[in-house]
Amino acid sequence: MAYIGKQPVVGNFVKLDAIVTSATATYNLLNGGVAYFPQTANNCIVSLNGVIQSPTSAYTISGSTIIFDSALTSLDTIDFILVLGDVLSIGTPSDATVSFAKVTSNLITGATAETSIAGGDSVLIYDDSAAALRKMTRTNFVSGIGGTNTPAFYADRNAAQTLTTATLTTILFNSELFDTNSNYDTATGRFTPTTAGKYLVYANLIMGDIGDQKFNLCEIHKNGSFVDYGQNFMSGASGNITSSASSIIDCNGTTDYISVVGYHNKGSNANVEAGSVFFGFKLIE
Repeated sequence: MAYIGKQPVVGNFVKLDAIVTSATATYNLLNGGVAYFPQTANNCIVSLNGVIQSPTSAYTISGSTIIFDSALTSLDTIDFILVLGDVLSIGTPSDATVSFAKVTSNLITGATAETSIAGGDSVLIYDDSAAALRKMTRTNFVSGIGGTNTPAFYADRNAAQTLTTATLTTILFNSELFDTNSNYDTATGRFTPTTAGKYLVYANLIMGDIGDQKFNLCEIHKNGSFVDYGQNFMSGASGNITSSASSIIDCNGTTDYISVVGYHNKGSNANVEAGSVFFGFKLIE
């Protein structure tokens, strides 16, 4: 006979393990070898010797046992015991059957708020490539976010350096305030970053008195070639004069280096004074 009404497609229907009868009325109920606890006798279908038994009169349920109204014998056969789920309980939902509409709105927001997260705590993240939720530790999660502004360095002149007139001269900033990756060389004046990326670099040169109507240059070079510059012109007054330059430079992280070159047209030697500075750091991309 065909099924009358809408065909059920999901349900918590459990067929319990087979039972070997003996001279007793009480038998353990197992599902996959594990004790099973039906909620009542009324949501069980029990077939004994080919006859469906009446719940509560032919048998009762106590915990994980079934108790027949009289002792059976080894000649009796319990054909099957089918549990139709618990009253007011959906049991375990089938895979891919629970939508967001069926989940309480405070599933997460109603939980206790976290005020801090340890490195080993897990966070949920959606993996687009696998179309699935994944969990990831905070340590691994934050390692993929943002970045650090290193390598970075800050160097200056702690004494004057003499520059020949009308001659481009590499400035040797001979004192370091910091150098995170030991990428600046005070002997050559070169910053050779060991991580590829874009770097913001800045230099300021304090030039000793070069005289009226004279000028000085502060140039930034990459691998010995001009990149950018700043200049200043002395007019009338005497004294030190400063020039500065800055640039964003792409470095390969291996052979590329950055240096600062100074220039003046005094007509005789002049000094780049102590306090001149050169610094740089990697930009977060």
